[in-house]
Amino acid sequence: MSNPSLLILPGDGIGPEVMAEVRRVIDWFGDKRGLKFDVSEDLVGGCAYDAHGTPLTDETMAKAQEVDAVLLGAVGGPKYDKLDFSVKPERGLLRLRKEMDLYANLRPAQCFDALADFSSLKKDVVAGLDIMIIRELTSGVYFGEPRGIIKEGNERVGINTQRYTESEIARVARSAFEMARKRNNKVCSMEKANVMESGILWRDVVQEIHDAEYPDVELSHMYADAGAMQLTRWPKQFDVIVTDNLFGDLLSDLAAMLTGSLGMLPSASLGAPMANGRPKALYEPVHGSAPDIAGQGKANPIACILSFAMALRYSFDKGDEATRLEQAIEAVLAKGYRTADLLGEEGKQPVSTSEMGTAILEALDESL
Repeated sequence: MSNPSLLILPGDGIGPEVMAEVRRVIDWFGDKRGLKFDVSEDLVGGCAYDAHGTPLTDETMAKAQEVDAVLLGAVGGPKYDKLDFSVKPERGLLRLRKEMDLYANLRPAQCFDALADFSSLKKDVVAGLDIMIIRELTSGVYFGEPRGIIKEGNERVGINTQRYTESEIARVARSAFEMARKRNNKVCSMEKANVMESGILWRDVVQEIHDAEYPDVELSHMYADAGAMQLTRWPKQFDVIVTDNLFGDLLSDLAAMLTGSLGMLPSASLGAPMANGRPKALYEPVHGSAPDIAGQGKANPIACILSFAMALRYSFDKGDEATRLEQAIEAVLAKGYRTADLLGEEGKQPVSTSEMGTAILEALDESL
């Protein structure tokens, strides 16, 4: 039986640095736990544009379609700001999501106990926080037509179209209900049904899927702006939140900062099952390419390592090993290891990217 396959796309900025630590973790699972992966590596984003004149080649896209999972670092940087929109680094990531049809974006917001004081909210509000936001990823206002900037009379007009079909809403709703059944059996669906027809359809379809297929799951509806307010008031009232592309983009970033640092948060983008039963999947940290610290060994690798933990859980059915990795990270944080982004105390010396990776490997060794 062949090993599961993994395509690694380190990308730009700090992407290669944090991905180097993931490679060490992957090697550890191969050496110590017998979990072998067939790993290949390629370019995406600005580095792909530098090498090939496009942020994602057809050959790399084809590889992504064939492997069991894709693990991506980060794309972009000021070097590419003046490129035509069609070849900006981010277009490579959007092409991966669209052509792999990765319609469900899973964004966990989990606050490790050791970092509860690091949040801008009071400790009792965020300590123990563990919620999952599921964002529809391949439709909505980011993809709807017509779009563009046109001239009307003497001024320019920017147009973007919010568009959803019943089937697009239904499949992401099912993802949310299935996730809830594995967690605390509770879903809150967020939209703007009070002012948007797409929101009315969203609410109707989510309710229909619930009533017909998931009556055992507790379902509530909330306007997205009220949801943002409630996330900052008492986030632990939620378990699984499902929402559209635009609101999911905003709400998941808000939820990310409840935990104290974007450098701590992973994500998964899942699609339909392949022939082997595994969903098409892309895993990536929530943070960007951070070009201001690239190459300096300051980047926090935890979000990227946790993205691999999500791959273990959702692509490779290795939930126990994912938990092992998450607990190793929690143990390292409890011992006081901090990269620069997690330092709240003046005068304390941060650990480097590789030192954090080494500490996590040592904690994994201690877990055996």
